[in-house]
Parts: sequence; structure tokens; C-alpha cells
Amino acid sequence: MTGYDELVKLRVFGLSDIQALTGNEKTANSMLSRLIGKGLVRKIRRNMYSCVNPATGELVASRYQIACAVSSSAYLSHHTAFEFHGVAHQVYYEMYVGSLARFRDFEFGGITYRRVAPKIELGVVEPRNTEGVRVTDLERTVVDSINDFEKIGGFEELLHCLSAIHYLNEDRLKTYLDAYGTQVLYQKVGFLLEQFRQDLHLSQAFFDYCKSKVGNSTRYLSKEAIYGGVYNRKWGLVVSEGLFDLTDQGGGELV
Repeated sequence: MTGYDELVKLRVFGLSDIQALTGNEKTANSMLSRLIGKGLVRKIRRNMYSCVNPATGELVASRYQIACAVSSSAYLSHHTAFEFHGVAHQVYYEMYVGSLARFRDFEFGGITYRRVAPKIELGVVEPRNTEGVRVTDLERTVVDSINDFEKIGGFEELLHCLSAIHYLNEDRLKTYLDAYGTQVLYQKVGFLLEQFRQDLHLSQAFFDYCKSKVGNSTRYLSKEAIYGGVYNRKWGLVVSEGLFDLTDQGGGELV
């Protein structure tokens, strides 16, 4: 089929990509209509399409490739990044997409694609042997998710994800923490990762660094801690009682 073989290589494409093949807008629109009519192309959202594999009836583009095609700056973030890295405990039907460019949340194929406004710009990588995907590295994903756990995936899922990780690069963690530059995030990251420090292979120097950034302010780890928490003197945090009963990991001293 004319045009199909070229478009299938793009995974996700827009009208301008078809025009590049045909040379003009009228012919591009005609080709697109013909391919959609034959069931070889499906519309994802406005000016976003993907080819269909005739053998399976499924799109050739993965949900990760769709997410990263939303804008030129788009990348997998938060729980979706944990999924991509293979440490998520549950599969969510929401894709969290970091993007400098604004876009409206949209639904396709039973999955909702939601924009997360980036707070820092470091730590986005393009994995090898994976075309059309950009994702926060594991360290950036951990810092982002601890910063946003109340709205991204939930605290219990965060703990399960952390318990599935077996190594973190502490220099990268410090780089991303410094980029955020907020005291409470040093407190939360220090407290939470200390519970998993052996599995994550984090040194005492890392926790000393986090502690050096903590002032005298007392903060709450989560909203739930406001209504029944215990105080952790080391990190100046009020945390929910029985916090690490949610997973088989942890169990560090809270007070």
C-alpha cells in the first residue's frame, strides 16, 4: 500500500509527515483518508496517528511512544517511568507525561495521558534499542515521585516501587535534589531512602549530605500524618504510624 510502508516506520506521525512523503497537502489528506478507510491507520488525537499492524489489529506504536510523541519535549514521568524501568507494582491506566509544552489530557485505547509540568529539566534519557521513547532515569524518577507521591500513584505504590529497586546512583540523586532545591524534599528523600539503604547501596555520606540540607523546620511526610503521626527527630518529619507495614521492606526506627 502506497505510503503505509513509509509511515509504519515513524510509529507516530502527523499530517506534516505525510506531506513530506506526498509533496502537497491535498495528496497527503487523500492518502490519510484512504489508509484510515482501509483500517491501516488510526487517529489517536488531533493531528496524531499511528499505523495498524494488519496481522494483529493493534497499533504499531506502544503507549510509551504515543506519550513521547505528544510534544517535542515529552517524556515518561513518575509512575509511568517506574513502569518503563520495570519496578512498578501495579499497571495503571494513566500515563504521566512530562512536557514543557502544554497539552490537554486525552484518552486513547482505555488509557488517559496526563501532562505533568516539569519542575526540573535534568535526567531525561533515551533508552538504547527503544525508538521514540524518552524517560526520566531511575534516580530522577525516585526524586520526582517522592516529591509528588500524593498525586502520582499514591504512597503505598511508591513504597512498593522503592522496594523493587536494587541500586541507585547517589551522585545523580544529589544532582536532582539540588536542582529542586527544597528543604522538605531533602527531608523526605533522606527519610524514605534510609529505610531501603542496604538494597539501594547508598552510603552514609549520602544521608549526611541530605541531613546537611535540613534546617529546623518540622514537616509532614504526607497529609495522613497530620491526623495521627509520630515524630522522627533525625529528619524533622511527622510520619504516619505503621508506615512501613504497607510493604515487607523498611522498618527503620521512626522516633
